[in-house]
Amino acid sequence: MRHTFTLTVDGQDVEASPGETVLEAATRAAIPIPTLCNDTRLDPSAACRMCLVEVEGQRRLQPSCAWKAAPGQVVTTDSDRVKRHQAVLLSLYLADHRLGEDGLPEKRATGNELRDHAEAREAELVAVPPIAAPRVGRIDNNPYIGFEPDNCILCARCTRYCDEVEAVSAIQLTSRGALTTIGTAGMRGLLDTTCELCGGCIATCPTGALFEKKSDESFVEDEQLVRSTCNFCGVGCQVDLRVRGDKVVAVEAPPPGTTVNDGNLCVKGRFAYDFVHHEDRLTAPLVRQPDGRFEEVTWEEAIRVVAKGLTSVKEAHGPDALGFVSSSRCTGEENYLMQKLSRAAFGTNNCHQCAAT
Repeated sequence: MRHTFTLTVDGQDVEASPGETVLEAATRAAIPIPTLCNDTRLDPSAACRMCLVEVEGQRRLQPSCAWKAAPGQVVTTDSDRVKRHQAVLLSLYLADHRLGEDGLPEKRATGNELRDHAEAREAELVAVPPIAAPRVGRIDNNPYIGFEPDNCILCARCTRYCDEVEAVSAIQLTSRGALTTIGTAGMRGLLDTTCELCGGCIATCPTGALFEKKSDESFVEDEQLVRSTCNFCGVGCQVDLRVRGDKVVAVEAPPPGTTVNDGNLCVKGRFAYDFVHHEDRLTAPLVRQPDGRFEEVTWEEAIRVVAKGLTSVKEAHGPDALGFVSSSRCTGEENYLMQKLSRAAFGTNNCHQCAAT
């Protein structure tokens, strides 16, 4: 039996387990606490300071993402003191951020958490923009990942993801003070580092400072997310296709904790979607005619032709004259149906799959 205890958050009794943070307990109880540097896959870093809360008995505000919940603890997330802190903190972020015509960070197709928080709290730009040399970023001439330093808030989610999830450590915080930025060892290009170009840094970035070069990151109202399964291997990673009109403009991983891939994708799953609209892609079945030409037919006609051909081989030479080969790029369900077709429909065990080779 799991041991639990109770703490109080905003006057509400909340159940927690030993080792859980205040943020985890509050989130499960549907009590919102704003964050910028938090990612459930990463160890807490308490870098952004957006999640500071009042804890009874503590002189200072404490970061809820790292502060451990305790029995009888009394936490306040929406006091005047907390709201004052959030307003000043947001204005400081905005002062050091590229802003749009509306005085807020630009909308991004992948979302902009800083803008969301500023809009929700109607934060005003009260801090004076710093007079300092602009941050420089060199995520270079690689084909997929771009970097805009003036949209970066140095939350380090990208560098922590690269280290803790991918175990690659290709990017890191470089320089000091106002010149701090995201870079690589020796500021080399990503292609000259251990980077696997998985794009996880893009997915975890809260402001869009890291972005996909191939896609249009501008915000569009009628863009849709369509859930699908990646077809590059047999793991079964789920993907969300960003669709505008009838065109796939980018691929994202579903939110962490919701699918088998936990918000992660490889370089192929995230970036290799050009084939969807390639001019050479077959969009209808083709059947070879007696004169050697391929003619476009309906799926029903194509299935009849295949069934007739397989049946004629079985009748002439027996079922073991047939062989069925499936692919690790298919889903588990599709591979199951292939062996079912082989064994049940045609009576042969000559069924193989490329993952076995």
